[in-house]
Amino acid sequence: MDLFRHDYVIPILAAILAGGVIGFEREYRGRAAGIRTHILVCLTSTLLMLAAVYQVDWMVGTPHDVIRVDPVRMAHGVLTGVGFLCGGVIFREGFSVRGLTTAASLWITSALGVLYGISLHGLAVIGTVATLVVLAGMRLIDGRLPRQRHVDVSVRYAREAPPSEAEFLALFAAFGLEPDAVVHKMLPGGEGIELTSTFRGTSALNSQAITEALLADPRVVAFELSPRHE
Repeated sequence: MDLFRHDYVIPILAAILAGGVIGFEREYRGRAAGIRTHILVCLTSTLLMLAAVYQVDWMVGTPHDVIRVDPVRMAHGVLTGVGFLCGGVIFREGFSVRGLTTAASLWITSALGVLYGISLHGLAVIGTVATLVVLAGMRLIDGRLPRQRHVDVSVRYAREAPPSEAEFLALFAAFGLEPDAVVHKMLPGGEGIELTSTFRGTSALNSQAITEALLADPRVVAFELSPRHE
């Protein structure tokens, strides 16, 4: 058996390269799945597809008329399996959901491995380049697109002098933030009043200025600002 057949070596090397460059972008951004993870995902997909495509090679002695080569079934299995891996990098932190882009990059890396494994090199290379453009290049555009930004706010006031809801909203309106419903809550033991709401705005959130405004209010006992990252 020739271990260095070009129809084995080229897809494997291409899978390592594709997984490496995509993984580097994720590693550079400090994401959970980096170079090694992406290389292994792409390489695994390629190896399994090579095994499916060249099924005749490892079923020596089996009559060819009973062998049913069906790489599509293997591809379904690969993409289903990588879904469990993708689920492991998605997590919720407060009201923010993180890891969605990394999960998507693992998914498409697996798909690229499938393409390299069945020797659709042209399509795989185009897909690799397109993936890098989306992950790296689109960040430049993404930062300039108008979007609503959300921040979850919780402010505790002394029970003796809580502000009205209008005063509470006016504070954040000065920073271009609009509220959803405001929740009023009496703290256990009557220690104070807590007002919570989710605010949204189109401009960049000035957390420092909001913090200074809250610190300047003697009625404020405690507060928490939690910008959402999605």
